[in-house]
Amino acid sequence: MTDVQPRTDAEIQQDRPGTASSRRVVLMGAGAVGATAVLSACGTSTSGTNPNGTDFGDNPVPAGSTDAGDGGDAGGNTGGGSGNVLVATSKVAVGSGVILDEVVVTQPTEGNYKAFSNVCTHQGCKVSEIKDGQIICKCHNSLFSVKDGAPTSGPAVQPLAAVPIDVDGDNVVTAA
Repeated sequence: MTDVQPRTDAEIQQDRPGTASSRRVVLMGAGAVGATAVLSACGTSTSGTNPNGTDFGDNPVPAGSTDAGDGGDAGGNTGGGSGNVLVATSKVAVGSGVILDEVVVTQPTEGNYKAFSNVCTHQGCKVSEIKDGQIICKCHNSLFSVKDGAPTSGPAVQPLAAVPIDVDGDNVVTAA
């Protein structure tokens, strides 16, 4: 009969380096990657212009919204002593509006133009669509009225900040 002597884990590890603890190392690495992913999803960058540090300005205008188009947010001066051109009045439909880089311009009723910040008052996302008389923030489904920027549904309780504008000829311009 053969005399069998049990070996310790340390002795086994010496014979096969890297195998005894490899499972533990893999599990620890997977846990670290998972924790990093969870924590990075909760973090915010401070490089943005919004209060929570995120910018959605690189997002295109979604389907169903109207882009400023040719008369868009060129930012050129009208030359008549007024502010910068935001959008041509012909691009802003009655009961709707357009979402620009920094503002939302609406026309609640014929010839009556309003402008609001395009930053949702709930958590600083930029609004993304205008539909059925509502300015929509898809981050958390807040809805705001095109008439006065007041919240009509969702978690937002504060209205969108009003932006002073004027109509100069065929253009909506920043108030001088």
